Amino acid sequence: MITAYLNEETLKAYEIREDNLSSLKDAVWIDMLQPTRAEELELEKLLGLNIPTREEMIEIELSSRLYKHKDALFMTASMIAQSTSRDPKQDVVTFILTKKQLVTIRYIEPQAFKLLSSHLNSSDLNYNHAATVLIELLEATIDRLADILEVVGHNLEEYSKLIFRPDLSSLEEEKPNYQFLIQKMGTNADLNTKARECLVTFSRLIPFFGQSVGTDLDTKGHTRLATLSKDVGALSDHASFISTKVNFLLDATLGLINIEQNAIIKIFSVAAVIFLPPTLIASVYGMNFRFMPELSFKWGYFLAIGMMFLSALLPYKYFKRKKWL
Repeated sequence: MITAYLNEETLKAYEIREDNLSSLKDAVWIDMLQPTRAEELELEKLLGLNIPTREEMIEIELSSRLYKHKDALFMTASMIAQSTSRDPKQDVVTFILTKKQLVTIRYIEPQAFKLLSSHLNSSDLNYNHAATVLIELLEATIDRLADILEVVGHNLEEYSKLIFRPDLSSLEEEKPNYQFLIQKMGTNADLNTKARECLVTFSRLIPFFGQSVGTDLDTKGHTRLATLSKDVGALSDHASFISTKVNFLLDATLGLINIEQNAIIKIFSVAAVIFLPPTLIASVYGMNFRFMPELSFKWGYFLAIGMMFLSALLPYKYFKRKKWL
């Protein structure tokens, strides 16, 4: 699907079909969502651009992601979609910037695109410069990544309370479910890793964009890009902190699991020691040899029971005194 944003005092979105392909030449922003190869070839013919294929977009070499061809800048970065779902998606998005147009190629639907599209439709500002639209899109993307990191940080704070102070946790758990915690922390760690990878790609894209566009962008635009670079650096540091916190919470959870297991093993060990003397006494008197004086003793049975009880009681009292129970 191709959406063209035409400058009609404000940017207006139009879905492009075969009957209105010619309007692409006048578009400030052309957004290609899951384009077919036929659509890519048609756009190449109309705009004179070499549209990268999906296979070319996913190449990780820096020279394949950030380069200038003729008068167009080709920039590819990773973005996240469906971050609040159980299965967040991460994929590359390519930005092609010419003197007059911005072309975006994507196969996922990041929230930043929806937010910017809604903003452009409701804004009274006149976005007649493609580079300005790209800066707006980058700002929306970085803001969205910041929101994702905030959510991950909040989730980890709740898990931390549940681990160390269950009485302060807002989660309705009387006792921590460690399997649940490990799964949730792993999910949040994966989302944090995705956000961190996206920030790395934008930390390279933004300086390349600023240096390549040069004097074609006004001072205000360069100032906004400099601010974006600082934001990306700060968010990258925060993502590293979150990663460290995840590792700490995982280690703490595994340590608590070991403590619980050791407590259970200790109970069984103490029980085995307590019942060992009575078992020995029962074994002795269960041999039934002819010459055993206690067998003919009138109170022999009660004597044996008493000895078994005392032999179990004494270790129990000892363990209790040592606070092993």
